Amino acid sequence: MARAEVRSRPVLSNWQALLAYLQTAMAYQQIEQFRILFLDRKNTVIADEVQQRGTVSHTPVYPREVMKRALILNASALIVVHNHPSGDPKPSREDIETTRQLKAAADALEIELHDHVVIGHGKHASFKSLGLL
Repeated sequence: MARAEVRSRPVLSNWQALLAYLQTAMAYQQIEQFRILFLDRKNTVIADEVQQRGTVSHTPVYPREVMKRALILNASALIVVHNHPSGDPKPSREDIETTRQLKAAADALEIELHDHVVIGHGKHASFKSLGLL
């Protein structure tokens, strides 16, 4: 139900529904997942895809593959999300570096990277809110 609610509305105007959906989908996964929400110009979800699955503490992310998929879907914007199975959503140095690389790749292609959200157990960290994006 949370997924249907998110898909029927512009994502950025309903942040709480998005966070509820992400908590439901990812918070208690045993391994890290890297998920991408592809958005159109009106910030409506075009696609929600798990691009990578990793281990209990790491998921490889390839900016080239993220941007390739965004171009295939004609996405105008992205929200990237991953979970921390430990439950602590504090971004790691690697998370920060990966986000910097994603932002540079998105900027080069005129795709807006709205946010990178890390999902923990009942908590989240937004790179945009933390001033990291």
